Amino acid sequence: MTLSADLVLGVALGYVAVLFAVAFWGDRRTRAGRGRWLQSPLIYTLSISVYCTSWTFYGAVGSAARNGLEFLTIYLGPALVFVGWRTLLRKLVRIGRTQRITSIADLLSSRYGKSPALAVLVTVIAVMAATPYIALQLKAVTASFQLIGGPDRTGGLATAFWAAAGMAAFTILFGTRNVDANERHHGVVAAIAVEALVKLFALLAVGVWVTWGLMGGAQPVFAALTPEMLRAPEVFDARWTAITLLSAAAVICLPRQFQVTVVENTDERHLSTAAWLFPLYLLLICLFALPIAAAGLAHAPPGSDTDMFVLTLPMAHGQEALAMLAFLGGFSSATSMVIVASIALSTMVSNHVITPLALRASADGLQSSGDVRRLLLTSRRFSIVGIIGLGFLYHTLTEGAGALFSIGLIAFVGVAQFLPPLIGGLYWRQATGLGAICGLTAGAAVWAYALALPSFGGSALMPAEVIADGPFGIALLRPQALFGLSGMDPIVHATFWSLSLNAGLLVAVSLARDPKPLEWLQSALFVDVFRAGGGDAAERFVRRSAASEDLFVLASRILGADPARRLFDEAARQQGRASGLPEADDAFIARLERELAGSVGAASAHAMVSQATGAETISLSELMKIADETAQIMEYSAALERKSAELERAAAQLREANEQLRRLDAQKDDFLSQVSHELRTPMTAVRSFAEILLDSPDLDAAQVRRFIGIIHEESLRLTRLLDQILELSVLERGEMRLRLGPTDVMAAARRAAETALGVARGARARIEFAPLPEGLPEPLIVRAEPDRLAQVFLNLFSNAMKYSDRDEPRIVVSARREGGQAVISVRDDGPGVAPEDRARIFRKFSRGWDRTDSGGAGLGLAISREIMRMFGGDLSLAPGAGRGACFEVRLPLEAAGADRADGPPQDGPPQDGASQDGAPAGG
Repeated sequence: MTLSADLVLGVALGYVAVLFAVAFWGDRRTRAGRGRWLQSPLIYTLSISVYCTSWTFYGAVGSAARNGLEFLTIYLGPALVFVGWRTLLRKLVRIGRTQRITSIADLLSSRYGKSPALAVLVTVIAVMAATPYIALQLKAVTASFQLIGGPDRTGGLATAFWAAAGMAAFTILFGTRNVDANERHHGVVAAIAVEALVKLFALLAVGVWVTWGLMGGAQPVFAALTPEMLRAPEVFDARWTAITLLSAAAVICLPRQFQVTVVENTDERHLSTAAWLFPLYLLLICLFALPIAAAGLAHAPPGSDTDMFVLTLPMAHGQEALAMLAFLGGFSSATSMVIVASIALSTMVSNHVITPLALRASADGLQSSGDVRRLLLTSRRFSIVGIIGLGFLYHTLTEGAGALFSIGLIAFVGVAQFLPPLIGGLYWRQATGLGAICGLTAGAAVWAYALALPSFGGSALMPAEVIADGPFGIALLRPQALFGLSGMDPIVHATFWSLSLNAGLLVAVSLARDPKPLEWLQSALFVDVFRAGGGDAAERFVRRSAASEDLFVLASRILGADPARRLFDEAARQQGRASGLPEADDAFIARLERELAGSVGAASAHAMVSQATGAETISLSELMKIADETAQIMEYSAALERKSAELERAAAQLREANEQLRRLDAQKDDFLSQVSHELRTPMTAVRSFAEILLDSPDLDAAQVRRFIGIIHEESLRLTRLLDQILELSVLERGEMRLRLGPTDVMAAARRAAETALGVARGARARIEFAPLPEGLPEPLIVRAEPDRLAQVFLNLFSNAMKYSDRDEPRIVVSARREGGQAVISVRDDGPGVAPEDRARIFRKFSRGWDRTDSGGAGLGLAISREIMRMFGGDLSLAPGAGRGACFEVRLPLEAAGADRADGPPQDGPPQDGASQDGAPAGG
């Protein structure tokens, strides 16, 4: 079933008329200053969707039917770039604005010393790569028209011809109105945005009808998916990786994508919207590819072209309106691509090929070359016709053979050759123009030999025997098995060899030859675009001189008389001149070159300005600064890494110090609170009983003596507390002088045990000393002061008895040797120390938190630990489970029988007895 060819043609022409009206209206609104919404992030993102051509609209479904999930690769690559590499896109847009870049050829030429040869090479490769892509669009339009309106007698060539002619007319009318290629084509962008919505709506409409109208829901669709369409283990292979890489490169390197993403960008901030909206658009446009493919395999007429399932299914089931909408969607996909690609390519051909040749052909260059502005417009219009004509010729020679997906990949491999010099130019200062030319030449040659020419299928361009056996029968030179690398997919094979040689030669040649002065300058402006000061930074380096009149003539021939006059008048006012031409200083010449670059490209503008100014020089001192920047940046990078590591360590130390300060602050507050509490208790008792004595003169002598005794006891308690606080303070500051010498540690422990049992009246405690282990000398000599060491043991014994919950506490003292230290353990059979209390057992005023009648101030263990540390040892609470606590006294061993004493006499509190106050063994 087909529709009337006249009806289809009428609808197509009507649609084209709508696009003409939208483009015309967009241009008028912009020129009137009322088209700000045309410069919105939504319109910008929709224009980027020109990536989705008829290859996507038709070919993705065909690829899904033939190769399953492989079709996702053409969406995955661009999505990864926009989501994960927005810094690259932002850098390209910033460079495009500051350098007034007109195309990807202009970008690469400008980066590598404004090389005309490189610009021509990039232009030739871009046209070669775009030719099969344009042919693909013509093939899609022809096939869809014949499917919906019936075949014509010319086999579709007439349809393809008139489609090509219409696209060329639209592009010439709205794409070549201005000579300034850097000026945005708002009318064209508006039309492309409309086409983006049409093709998305059409594909979604077909997908919804197929899923819920034809198949009856999502579940039958999934049931219809064959295992081949969902084979994941086989599809995630080298081909999957290669196509993903190619599609990621294409969204940057395709001339049309560079045009809409970089040249047509009016605000760098629009990239933030495009970073999520464009991947969302790609998700929606591929959402129904698998359902349509599955439905086509199940319900399309036998022998149907899988690429045309989007049209075939509605046509086969009587959905004429939906089929017409699908036809318009595919038509939009094709026309948008051809229009934007033709604008971008015609600018490249005109700026870098036709105009330089025309200027060189005249004997007197600028003076006799004619109207350069008219030459530019005319050459771009003829270039558009020639570019679309090449696509039509390719379509004719190949007779429309090959699947859409395969034809698109041929173009993708071609434009991927721009990726190595592009990435190298944006991030590597050492990259040179000669390296870029060598790499591009080798990569493009391999692409053409291994992939593009064999796509003609054994034609005169490459005979079948050459494809099968190699030229002159040399097997190592077989196009699709170069150097014996056989058995690979043709796309993977061509991608591997072309990009490997491209990148390898770029690096090797760049390292073998130093960049030219202008290449050094441009590398600094490109690599450091965010801090290099933009295009104005070149004024510091380049030294040129010229007559203002000559520059005005040059500007008039390219920009036109009125734009040139406005430019020169504005420059004169900025220089403080009321009338006349501005002074042709370095700043003005650099500005003029950038303005001209927006019309003829950076390389041609540089050549024309150089012809008018004569020789140029580059400041040696500034150039040396640029040359040194690479080494400086490496040094800075290493220094930054070291500083970063130091800052991380310092931050960790600061965090630790902060935490320690917080702990100390908390301890200080706790200390003051405890001191206040401990002092208040005896002071309250003293005050209370003193007031009783003052207010009660009639007390008898026995009561008076009892009250005075209480006051005396509390005063002694207060004195001991103050002495302990003073002693601990002196110990912590390290101001106490001790007379250290050989001391029998077990003798000191036994003396402390006798004192403790004598003081603790009625404690009924037992202090047992375990025998010394074999090999441990007796006496066990350590370096300490006997009285202070006995004080430590006395405190441990007193705490063990004070906080024991046994009727007859048992304390066991044992000794062992660890390395050069003697370890004396004091273990009790009391309640032990709770896990949550172990960390604070040695704090000041720390007592048994489960006891309120301990009587001490909680300074004993803190004082004991400080004493042990002054001996060069330590006091710790040994880990353990079950009942009881075990404190360990550690001291350095001395040789038996040694008799040494160190230091002056001790300076500290009088030794009138060991402290029996402190933290309990159980807390």
